[in-house]
Amino acid sequence: MYQASYFKTDGSAGSEVTLPESLFNGVIHEGALHQAVTAYLANQRQGTASKRNRSAVRGGSRKPWRQKGTGRARQGTIRAVQWRGGGRAFPPQPRSWTQKIPKRVRALARTSAFNSRAVEGRVAVIEGFDFEAPKTRELTKLLDKLDQPGKILFLTHGVNRDLYLSGRNLAGVRVLPFGTESPYDVVWSGTLVIEEAALETLGDAPAQEERARRRPLQRETAAEPEADGEAA
Repeated sequence: MYQASYFKTDGSAGSEVTLPESLFNGVIHEGALHQAVTAYLANQRQGTASKRNRSAVRGGSRKPWRQKGTGRARQGTIRAVQWRGGGRAFPPQPRSWTQKIPKRVRALARTSAFNSRAVEGRVAVIEGFDFEAPKTRELTKLLDKLDQPGKILFLTHGVNRDLYLSGRNLAGVRVLPFGTESPYDVVWSGTLVIEEAALETLGDAPAQEERARRRPLQRETAAEPEADGEAA
């Protein structure tokens, strides 16, 4: 089980807390993490680059000069790639760079990214964020109190508009709702600062599975008395 530094809302340090095993289970799969990061970066590419090739350039249907007897190199069109104003050889064409990965691989990569930060001790938990209005100065003061190395990724419990607006113009700071981050966002950051309420939504995975197994049984037992009443 991993431990993380704990900070109060005002940035003062508290005692360490234990990270939930449902997410921080110690599994780091470098292959899945690499595949997810590569797919994320590829999906950011627009693929709209376009240049004209020889067939797309207008004109050049007539041969510039006869094939032989001029002493010059033979040419078939003034729109060839070696001519000024001609087409481009092997030009980029619009295409899609989208890469898809299975859901299980994506989930494994996300867990691996979180565990990679937990192993290095770069995960911190904060009690909450007390921002009455977007103030970059207040966030800068909070960062000074936290004193965490590298780039900071804040993971909030739901959308925190004031915190997002406070940190969007700070270099090396990102604010995202917990659960919407990609493995690349976690790897990009030097330190994760997670809101305490966001971690509480994870709960205990074995307990959740046990409750999920009991729910069908509870519905069946509730339906039995109705069946007995109809039979009577």
